[in-house]
Amino acid sequence: MKLYIGNLPFSTGEKEVRELLEQYGTLDSFSWITDRDTGRPRGFCFAEMNNAEADAAIKALNGKDFGGRDLKVNEAKARDKRHRRRSW
Repeated sequence: MKLYIGNLPFSTGEKEVRELLEQYGTLDSFSWITDRDTGRPRGFCFAEMNNAEADAAIKALNGKDFGGRDLKVNEAKARDKRHRRRSW
């Protein structure tokens, strides 16, 4: 299952979030999202785990205080196709 982990403090590093999630199981994949222009974290990431471990992570972490912010952890939803703006 692919998880969305959001509302992360901007001071949080990728390693901290990986370690937090690994308490609930093995990460099959992990995507740390950064701003394309500045390289700064965007405040969210994605991770894949087996379903039972992902469910445990959601139950334990959604709404949990992490660095002064309440985490949003849920199953990731498919991304809608975006329309590109044309600059003529």
